[in-house]
Amino acid sequence: PIIKKTFLVLAHKTPTIWISLAPILVLIVLLTLNVTYFGDDTLGGSNQLALLFAAAVAGIFSFRLGYTWEEMLDGMVKSISSALPAALILLLIGALAGTWLLSGIVPALIFYGLKLLNPSVFLLAACVISALISLATGSSWSTIATLGIALLGIGKALGWGEGVIAGAIISGAYFGDKMSPLSDTTNLAPAMAGTDLFTHIRYMLFTTGPSILITMVIFSFMGFSGDSGSIHGVDEMLLALDQTFNINAMLFLVPAAVIFMIIKRTPAIPALGMGVLLGVVFALIFQPHLFSQISGESHRGFTNSYKAIMISMFGSSSITTGNAAIDDLLSAGGMAGMLNTIWLILCAMVFGGIMEKNGMLKCIGEKIIGFAKSTGSLVASTSATCIFFNITASDQYLAIVVPGRMYAKTYRDRGLKPEVLSRTLEDSGTVTSVLIPWNSCGATQASVLGVATTTYLPYAFFNIISPFMTIAFAYLNIKIRRYNHEEKDQS
Repeated sequence: PIIKKTFLVLAHKTPTIWISLAPILVLIVLLTLNVTYFGDDTLGGSNQLALLFAAAVAGIFSFRLGYTWEEMLDGMVKSISSALPAALILLLIGALAGTWLLSGIVPALIFYGLKLLNPSVFLLAACVISALISLATGSSWSTIATLGIALLGIGKALGWGEGVIAGAIISGAYFGDKMSPLSDTTNLAPAMAGTDLFTHIRYMLFTTGPSILITMVIFSFMGFSGDSGSIHGVDEMLLALDQTFNINAMLFLVPAAVIFMIIKRTPAIPALGMGVLLGVVFALIFQPHLFSQISGESHRGFTNSYKAIMISMFGSSSITTGNAAIDDLLSAGGMAGMLNTIWLILCAMVFGGIMEKNGMLKCIGEKIIGFAKSTGSLVASTSATCIFFNITASDQYLAIVVPGRMYAKTYRDRGLKPEVLSRTLEDSGTVTSVLIPWNSCGATQASVLGVATTTYLPYAFFNIISPFMTIAFAYLNIKIRRYNHEEKDQS
């Protein structure tokens, strides 16, 4: 078996750049056709099939390169395995959205948000609040899935478009995620580059600080420019919420408990699972009168309660208040509403797994390095590679890990300290993942918020600015740390 395995490894051919680009070109063509013919409904299956067709093209070339089906399957299985925690989190987020609607938690957040916030400061407030919660928890996903949903409802009630609201929420959440010592990507980037966590965070401030400040200025200008649209009928919305739900401050104990668990570094799956269970308990205590709307049962009792709770977790549910503007906000898709996103992620992992296994992604990355002559072009190449992996491998972790491995020696050989690389990985890999519709991050946030990636992308200013900021600093030679001769010898 050892001799056979060695022979198979030796028999593998190295892919050329044109062979490596072929599956990606197929994917780009198919995705373009999908957008043209399916519009906003590409998540319904057409993008999933595009990824599978592109994976099939990569598989055909893999056979020609000497890879067996078993080897390709191994690459796909490992890639899919890495995405399973994200799939479980998505299912729990779907259940959480349903139970938090039924329990009155989301309506309470909307109710008090409408009272406290006004259109002029809302976008800035949404960005700042999301940033603070994400910084405290280390999780953009949990922030968007809990607070983000409520902020979206508040913003829509105040007359803002869903794209700009989602852009403000995502900008703040990804800033906090990027800067939090509790974040997995913030720990992963310095580990790949070879520096320590807090050196990495302090060094990121030089580029991340200006990026979030520019973002906040833009949202402030948009808010005070008065483009929020009509805000008439807020009093009627508040009355409809108050008459339909039993709204009180006790409901905030549930999101507070979830945030506390995440701050205490409870893993996301049990923390969100506890959030679902607490949502059920609070629904039984505070909103039993709404169960009939969900279950379809006319009489209260065990059957009514059981069906309403189960439907809120697994299926589509909505609450009618009599106010059309509010009714549009009070719906959730449950676990079933997340299945298209999970389908997309699985297909993306199949494509990314084959492309990594057969060396095509590595081939493209090495070609990019060859064009990097100056420090500025090296950082720009690293940034482009991270974005490339977010597009092709569809996973932000691969967009950090693979470029981190590829570029570490090159940065060291050119006298650049590892925090230069780790900062570039975060400025380009972490924040741009949410801008790709078929990336696990982009697909998840679009599904959680119910806003298409292409709709919020133009307004996710922080995520767009960050890679350009890190490239600009490199070309202008601002805060680029280098080894002296003694340090380079020791490294």
